[in-house]
Amino acid sequence: MLFIEGIPLLYLELAIGQRLRMGCVSVWNQVHPLIGGIGLASAVTSFMVAIYYNAIIMWCFFYLFHSFQSPLPWASCPTYTNEENETLLVHECDVSDPTSYFWYRKALDISPGIDESGGVQWKMLGCHAFAWIVIYLCVYKGIKSSGKVVYVTATFPYVVLTIFFIRGITLDGSIDGLKHMFTPKIELLLDMQCWLDAAAQIFFSFGLGFGGLIAFSSYNPMHNNVRQDALVVGVTNWFTAIYACAVVFAVIGFKATVMYKHCLDHNIDIVGDICSRPEFVDTLCHGHNSSATITHDIYKTTFKDQIPVLQNLTDEEFRECSLEEDLNKGVEGTGLAFIIFTQAINEFGPSAPFWSVVFFLMLLSLGLGSEFGTIEGVTTSLYDLEPFPWVRKKWLTSGILCLLCFFIGLLFVLGSGSYWVALFDTFAGSFPLIIVALGECLAVGWVFGVNRFANEIQYMIGSRPGLYWKIAWKYIAPATIMSLLMGTLILQFSKPITYSAYDKETGLMDDVPYPWYASVICAFLVLSSVLWIPGIALARKTGLLYYDRAKVLAAEMHRATESTTKFLGSQLSSRSEDRDSGRDSEGDESPQTEARESEKPTKFGLNDIIASPDGATSSLV
Repeated sequence: MLFIEGIPLLYLELAIGQRLRMGCVSVWNQVHPLIGGIGLASAVTSFMVAIYYNAIIMWCFFYLFHSFQSPLPWASCPTYTNEENETLLVHECDVSDPTSYFWYRKALDISPGIDESGGVQWKMLGCHAFAWIVIYLCVYKGIKSSGKVVYVTATFPYVVLTIFFIRGITLDGSIDGLKHMFTPKIELLLDMQCWLDAAAQIFFSFGLGFGGLIAFSSYNPMHNNVRQDALVVGVTNWFTAIYACAVVFAVIGFKATVMYKHCLDHNIDIVGDICSRPEFVDTLCHGHNSSATITHDIYKTTFKDQIPVLQNLTDEEFRECSLEEDLNKGVEGTGLAFIIFTQAINEFGPSAPFWSVVFFLMLLSLGLGSEFGTIEGVTTSLYDLEPFPWVRKKWLTSGILCLLCFFIGLLFVLGSGSYWVALFDTFAGSFPLIIVALGECLAVGWVFGVNRFANEIQYMIGSRPGLYWKIAWKYIAPATIMSLLMGTLILQFSKPITYSAYDKETGLMDDVPYPWYASVICAFLVLSSVLWIPGIALARKTGLLYYDRAKVLAAEMHRATESTTKFLGSQLSSRSEDRDSGRDSEGDESPQTEARESEKPTKFGLNDIIASPDGATSSLV
């Protein structure tokens, strides 16, 4: 999946952004006016993802603020005193574990389902507001400010991952987790969900389809070796994923071992109560008269097979204990960080609060870095379209965008907020991204043409892409994405749409159907993004949009727009020299340029796509 879809699409987006020097909206208008909707779909998808992705940052701040105490609040289960003056563990925590209990009950205070709001979680609301303030302060100056922040956000996680890897492999059960990771399960290759998860991981880890890669690459020097960038980033991402996965599974192995032993201890206590009766000591209990003499090995060899008989002698319930089952359960999504890793943090002993702070600072650096790229895909599109005069003010545009995301994101501070995050993640993120990626492959491979695209790349880096890249762009990647699209449609709509709801009695997630209004919202999230692609094409073909003017702009644009010049905050002439020479205009007054063609500003705003008086519909290519 990485080599037939991930890296080819990464190469494509970096190359087209670097060559055309525009955001995602203007790029696809220049390729062909009829496919301009790809850029708008990408921008809307980025906007939707930016809204819910901040929820993860919000949760990170919540955990970070709770890390400045010892012991950590998720280090042990809370207790209560019953009527018989006995101190007992809270049942919800006892059937799961302290980290799960803190996540679901203390952090989220999760409701039983998406149809029950659970009220506003005021601490989360404060973290939500604080997160958006931090994001705004990092992005309001545009690419220059966010680019400097990424120097920290991109390197710090490797340091923390290494520390956790060293600690993780020393934990009890970590080897079992690593064995579980590297043991192939061939039957899963027949499961379409497995391939969809792999594709979603690639899209989100590379940032494909969001428009951010196109926006960022548009500020590269014209002759930057974009192919080398794509290969280096792709391979680095691959090894980083494997490295991080090893850390994760080492901790999952430890957590599964803890849960397995806790389950055995629960059963041994019940067996001990039965064996304390004199009539069973020499028969069922084989000489054991209390749980103190029953080890885990003795239980497994002597008592495990007798559970059906022993169950008839007590009112307490024996649990089914299986290490393999606990490993298979694992944790996915947000729980991976807030349940699995917090379990590992507890094992650092007295220094656990310090490592908790370090870990959540790492998560914040990753989350903020991803959010910067996502916001960049939206803001660059707004700068290029320039729908209103005030859009040229970067601080104001970023402020309004962050404020709008803040108000919509209030949905995620409810008790049902985590359910809404999962809904947005599936229907506002994954599904539209597949559509956008398919549109990009078809646009380059079949509309613009892979040979023409290869000529443009040759102009930038001095050599043409090999046969593999051309085949991948034109045939392999589109076919793969189409298969994923069909698989997504089959999985999502061949049966009732469900989500995972928390059951406090078992401490597990159960699949339940969405209420009707949530299904309507799912459809809206998908269609609000993807309908731009056929909508723009149809509107221009029928003359509802200014197709002729868009055609002329596509033919006459000279690799720069007035709005992207304003976005850089520099004069067009110096920007042009920088981009072609790869030098800093502030430090070199006379750089040598090797421009293939002159760059002049061309305003491409909403007025350029409003209905044409003559409704011209001639074709560009």
